[in-house]
Amino acid sequence: MFGGQARIGIDVGGTFTDAVLEVGDRRFTSKVLTTPREPERGCMKCIDEILSRAGLESDAVGAIIHGTTLATNSIIERNGANTSLLTTEGFRDTLQMGTEGRPDQYDINVVQPEPLVPRRRRITVEERLNSHGEVLVPLTGEKLDAVLPTLDAAATESVAIAFLHSYANPVHERLAREHLSRCRPQWSISLSCEVSPEFREFERFSTTCANAYVRPLMERYLTAFAARLRQRGFACPLLLMLSSGGLTTVEIAKAFPVRLVESGPAGGAIFAQGIAAAHGIEKAISFDMGGTTAKICLIDDARAQTSRRFEVARVYRFRRDSGLPLRVPVIEMVEIGAGGGSIAAVDALGRIKVGPNSAGSDPGPACYGRGGSCATVTDANVAMGRLDPAGFAGGKMPLTAHDARRALMADVGRPMSVSLGTAAFGVTEIVCENMATAVRVHAIESGKNVHDRTLIAFGGAAPLHACQLAGKLGIRRIIVPRCAGVGSAVGFLRAPISYEVVRTFYQRVDSFDAEAVNTVIRDMEAEAKGYVRIAAAGAALSIRRQAYMRYQGQGHEIAVDVPNGRFDASAGVRLQALFDGEYRSVFGRDIGTFAAAEVVAWRVTAGTDPFPEPDRADEPRGAAHAPVSRQVLDPAFESPVACEVHERDALACGVSVCGPAILTEDETSTVVGARFDASILPGGDVELTQRP
Repeated sequence: MFGGQARIGIDVGGTFTDAVLEVGDRRFTSKVLTTPREPERGCMKCIDEILSRAGLESDAVGAIIHGTTLATNSIIERNGANTSLLTTEGFRDTLQMGTEGRPDQYDINVVQPEPLVPRRRRITVEERLNSHGEVLVPLTGEKLDAVLPTLDAAATESVAIAFLHSYANPVHERLAREHLSRCRPQWSISLSCEVSPEFREFERFSTTCANAYVRPLMERYLTAFAARLRQRGFACPLLLMLSSGGLTTVEIAKAFPVRLVESGPAGGAIFAQGIAAAHGIEKAISFDMGGTTAKICLIDDARAQTSRRFEVARVYRFRRDSGLPLRVPVIEMVEIGAGGGSIAAVDALGRIKVGPNSAGSDPGPACYGRGGSCATVTDANVAMGRLDPAGFAGGKMPLTAHDARRALMADVGRPMSVSLGTAAFGVTEIVCENMATAVRVHAIESGKNVHDRTLIAFGGAAPLHACQLAGKLGIRRIIVPRCAGVGSAVGFLRAPISYEVVRTFYQRVDSFDAEAVNTVIRDMEAEAKGYVRIAAAGAALSIRRQAYMRYQGQGHEIAVDVPNGRFDASAGVRLQALFDGEYRSVFGRDIGTFAAAEVVAWRVTAGTDPFPEPDRADEPRGAAHAPVSRQVLDPAFESPVACEVHERDALACGVSVCGPAILTEDETSTVVGARFDASILPGGDVELTQRP
């Protein structure tokens, strides 16, 4: 599909930028500090380093696949464009009212997230469609001219256009874009009929505003990154990782940057899917802990859960309806501010608090020696002996243990009147408890168990805490994959090129209009295929169709896989049977005898096959060596114990290591708890199992 042999995956996180290069059956990795003010500079440094390691030039690369947290961070930090919302007269406050859902219905002082677009920038225009898309009040150029002075006075840079019922008929939104683009060509314009063409006005408005809010920033960044690649001699395609787990082009990513909000974590979920499939794991938990956040995803039958709604920038941790809702296809996961750079402190009640604030990459944790003074999780791991200050990042970035100890005592030890070891242990306990709580809540909300699952741990910090977290969740088996420290970047290289189109088109199964649905599905397939073929010309494409269904009278729906092909007169009966079966699998029973089903939206995914994992079972390893010993504070004993330290790449398949021990590698270290044994599996993955 691509011209060159090598492919590069590059993931920009809040603390580190990771890169993976695969050529044939060889894999090379690199990790550098993120450059937050100019992310493309860190990307280029990482790419240059990895090409040097592989001994390749830019013309040997056939594709660069990129994921970034830039859009997410922009929404969380509120540093996007001056955005205005143009909406239907009478609906100015839809963003403020929301669904009237509350994260805590009994808290009279509950804090709701502030909309990205303040009220002074929410402008209305006289126009109206009904729910079938029929024009009730026409939109004219004169009406649009009348709102231009107000938009100008608001110093508008980007416009979100979201009219009532535009999902049923986009004519007014497209007319508004055409007129505003002619009058103000410098404005970036996002249409809800393209960003999120579904019913439920609040989610559609919120998603369109988020897209408009980050679009100028992402356009500048992606343009600058692509220009740097061209200057460096790269002629290969640059593809972006979508939140849904597929890849797309730079042009599509610029138009719909809201679909990149979970791009990095989505790569991690794709990576974990592949590990689950390779080892025949039916039930898994993907645990991705980096420098800034931790991401948890449930994986069943080697497939991650998906959704078309999620929240970003939650005011209350773990609570629904406390963040900004986005309605786009996404791999469903929970993400919390718990990473190596998460800042630890003692609150007014004398309790250790860890996160969600992070030291990031600049200045970073105190032990980085870059001017950071706050105690972090990484500082705690250094103080406990889990990390070798001289060997961090393969020795490229030595840590200062003295600064780590000083920060921990200043921020945690002395305020609580405890020793350094107790302070460090307390920090890791709290961050692991935060993550365990997130896992439990996510599993309960999904109606699934935790203790019977395998934990797949990756990211720079996850292998350090996997045994500690598993103990809290009652999990007895852990897999730490090869290249765990750059797992999301590896996942980018496995992802298919794909695009999903979701559209509201209401149908009752007992009065199913097959021809009308066939027309809608045909248009959706053409749209999805068109986006994919831009990036994957000539590749064979597959189509997956889903219907979002519910029983009449219900407020929420579930996804039902629908076979390809044209619908006929009996389609309604078949859809009812498919929905009843899916409903039983989720809730244990169905009520099809008493209520007919209805379809509220359709989803069509066009994509290529995933890229296969290269076979590295016979990859040469380093020379065998005798392990060294290091004193490490083990949570199982709450005291220092002698730990054997092994170089992971020197351990051959079948070798077992009894905990407590540490397996070191360039991008991370795996802590083998005192009650766990580690064994090297074929292909180099590490399996940790708890002893009875």
